[in-house]
Amino acid sequence: MLRKEEPHVVVLGGGFGGLATARALRRAPVRVTLVDRSNHHLFQPLLYQVATAALAAPDIASPIRRLLAHQRNATVLMGEVARIDPAAHEVWLEDGSKLAYDYLVVATGMTHAYFGHDEWAAHAPGLKSLGEAIEVRNDILRSFERAEREPDPARRRELTTFVVIGAGPTGVELAGALAEIAGRTLAKDFRHFDPTTTRVVLVEAGPRILPTFAPELSDKALAELKRLGVEVRLSTKVTKIEEGCVHMGDEVVRSNTILWAAGVRASPLTKDLGTELDRAGRVKVADDCTVPARPEIFMLGDLISKEQDGKMLPGVAQLALQTGRHAAKNIVRSVKGQERLPFRYRDKGSMATIGRAKAIAEIGRVKLAGFVAWVLWLFIHVMFLVEFRNRLAVLFEWAWAYLTWQRSSRVILETPSAPSTRAVAQEASQARTEIPAQPAAKLPGGAAPTPAVPSTRMPTPAPAE
Repeated sequence: MLRKEEPHVVVLGGGFGGLATARALRRAPVRVTLVDRSNHHLFQPLLYQVATAALAAPDIASPIRRLLAHQRNATVLMGEVARIDPAAHEVWLEDGSKLAYDYLVVATGMTHAYFGHDEWAAHAPGLKSLGEAIEVRNDILRSFERAEREPDPARRRELTTFVVIGAGPTGVELAGALAEIAGRTLAKDFRHFDPTTTRVVLVEAGPRILPTFAPELSDKALAELKRLGVEVRLSTKVTKIEEGCVHMGDEVVRSNTILWAAGVRASPLTKDLGTELDRAGRVKVADDCTVPARPEIFMLGDLISKEQDGKMLPGVAQLALQTGRHAAKNIVRSVKGQERLPFRYRDKGSMATIGRAKAIAEIGRVKLAGFVAWVLWLFIHVMFLVEFRNRLAVLFEWAWAYLTWQRSSRVILETPSAPSTRAVAQEASQARTEIPAQPAAKLPGGAAPTPAVPSTRMPTPAPAE
């Protein structure tokens, strides 16, 4: 039975870092409350495969309650965090309720950054949630369906032109998948137009794609994309995005589907912490990944801005997992009155897939490309899925796709009850709606009857299965 005097650890976010922290505290003499805006843990590296109809939403998501069902000291709450009050050691939720904490773990991750042009979000959605992935999948499939009945060749060309902005791993994987869908998966499915004439344009402001990889691997990935028929525009800046078109200097590309993979920024919650942030809103943390002058607040994953061996730590899943486990270890040490340990990141390598049997991998000094890198990419991603059921489902879908070139999740889902990401972005750019004042509800950790606070977070559409 839990004792009232046990310290209360509040974990914000049920992604890689937050879940790793909660699980690592399963035998610790603490109470854990994990809060997430969704009810599921999402395997984000495979989100683009949901968007491109290779996998279904449940294949890469697991209910957080089920993952922590047997952990007696853990409570799961589905809710939107409105703000953090570091001085009072409290977290406020959108409904006005609040959580008091002894230790706070912030693992809310990153959101899209449009470089000062938030109005672009209405025309170029990104990929950070299942709701967004399903909306993108619907847009892609609807474009082909509309092209089938479009008599105007120019309009049909717009419908079958896809522009991906940003050539990091997500952008490259999206572009490669789109080219394969058009070139093989849908090649024989339509009667009034040829899907193989689909145009995929990948735009990158920098001089090469996948800039975090070794130059020779970037060159190999570029060659593979070109073999798939992807038009790659390097050293090209997007200057304007409007409904149905992308401006790149004097050039205008008309497209019905524009996808954003160019930039990210930290969760707005970091602004509540009253500490130094970098340009992307990440916290410049202490050696143990806590907020300076706030040793009770731990930052995880891509929310931290920290240099190691002359390089900034990468915002990858491994960083989230390692910082999550490290935070749990230091919390236990603090409870026991022991000195905390500094964090040191162990780089386990980077991978990116370009398409069927095409990938690159960089693990220390080892650099791989082609089929071997692709098999390694498959193995690593399957093993990091949190549930055995997910592993079986993904393995089956990948095997089926490899043998048949088919993508089994080509279903257009209608979700009239959920607002679209584009609609939400448009509303958010025009006005901010305040929550009516109401008494604060009591939640684990204690709460006082305090009026609600306005929300500063943008809602995410509920994911459809």
